[in-house]
Amino acid sequence: MRNLHNIRERLSKKCVGFAGVGGLGSNCAAALARTGVGSLVIADFDTVSESNLNRQFFFVDQIGMKKVEALYENLIRICSGVLVSIHPLRVTPQNLVALFGHCHAVAEAFDAAEEKAWLIQEMARQLPEIPLVAASGLSGVGELDRLQVVRQGNLIVCGDGSFVGGKGASEVSVERPPLAPRVGIVANMQADAVLEVLLG
Repeated sequence: MRNLHNIRERLSKKCVGFAGVGGLGSNCAAALARTGVGSLVIADFDTVSESNLNRQFFFVDQIGMKKVEALYENLIRICSGVLVSIHPLRVTPQNLVALFGHCHAVAEAFDAAEEKAWLIQEMARQLPEIPLVAASGLSGVGELDRLQVVRQGNLIVCGDGSFVGGKGASEVSVERPPLAPRVGIVANMQADAVLEVLLG
């Protein structure tokens, strides 16, 4: 138990940013709050819809709320001591430094491949010293043995191999929608990768 106490004490001094708090971001943030990360910066322009509830860390009575405000409520219920900075806006290359320049790591949780690509490029250009933990390839069911973590410098990508910009078996489609189990697994892979970064 002493080791857990030491880990939580170290994590309490760390800050993690989230570019998007849908299926990936909301579940990753919840895992890190449970683990003891002291400060979270969450940015997303969207509102909670009924269709989000099948895989995102929100509840029926939060439908219509801004995602960052709903997630703030939920994270505080997990750990009242966590500091959560909310930003109800779209993350852009122009506000990247202002949002995440003070973070120890950033989790990418966008839906669109084009957004994932520009975030990876702009983080490398504007904030190269901050590790970025991204995700790609997480729709459908089964084939969990395909899930992996790929590291390249300060970029870490979690998913099933159909990484950013490429097409793969798990590309989102009508036949392969994003569902709670696989989205949750990849979100927790991201959380674990963030913890590796924070704990050195």
